[in-house]
Amino acid sequence: MTTTFLRISTSAGLIATAALLGGCATGPDRNPRDPFEPFNRGVFEFNEAVDRAVLRPVATVYRDATPYPVRAGVGNFFRNLTEPWSFVNHVLQLKPQAAGETAIRFGVNTFLGFGGLIDIAGAARIPYRRQDFGQTLAHYGVPTGPYVVLPILGPSTVRDTAALPVDFKGNLLSEIDDNSVRNSLFALRVVDIRASLLGATSVIEQAALDKYSFTRDSYLQLRRNQPRNAGDSDGDLNDSDEGNQNPIGVPPIGRFR
Repeated sequence: MTTTFLRISTSAGLIATAALLGGCATGPDRNPRDPFEPFNRGVFEFNEAVDRAVLRPVATVYRDATPYPVRAGVGNFFRNLTEPWSFVNHVLQLKPQAAGETAIRFGVNTFLGFGGLIDIAGAARIPYRRQDFGQTLAHYGVPTGPYVVLPILGPSTVRDTAALPVDFKGNLLSEIDDNSVRNSLFALRVVDIRASLLGATSVIEQAALDKYSFTRDSYLQLRRNQPRNAGDSDGDLNDSDEGNQNPIGVPPIGRFR
């Protein structure tokens, strides 16, 4: 796990350094939230190449070869594993109702839903309110900083990139001691996420004249709204703060904590 943290930190440092050295985007159409656009576009193209060569073909085989009920169970299982970390972030944000509902969801689905394979809590209309440390920082007024694109991980912001090591530590998969089991589960999680986005990828490719801009603007808009979706009536405390950090499923794999 230490190696993973080092790789993430190194990637984040390289992104910041290269962006500063590469200069900022200029011109009348420049997005003020994306001052590192030239560098971000390069990383975006790299991610697209990895997606076309590896992730999309593997995800397509997985989708076609795996019955839907099995894929739904896999997705439910991994989503259930996010509940404890969401609970911690709800507590940090002083949201007792959301924290209580998240704890109930995890308990019900873990013990009655066969380890989370069946979303019994969802059927009982207990809301799913995923939170991460980036959103906790946003709750306390930490600005997003510029938009960045991370290698493989995809869309992010400076604030959310800084929160990544904390979020990875909060991921229950990271606590598995057996390397082969842990790595296999991480790989399955990545494939499952990518398979769920195959339809969205086709829509984006058909609808967007500029896939990079479409992805960036969609990500920032969704992340701006996510605190409200998660039960935070205030949204981000700064009206100009246009992004948090949950995955929206933008190819190649978005964020897969």
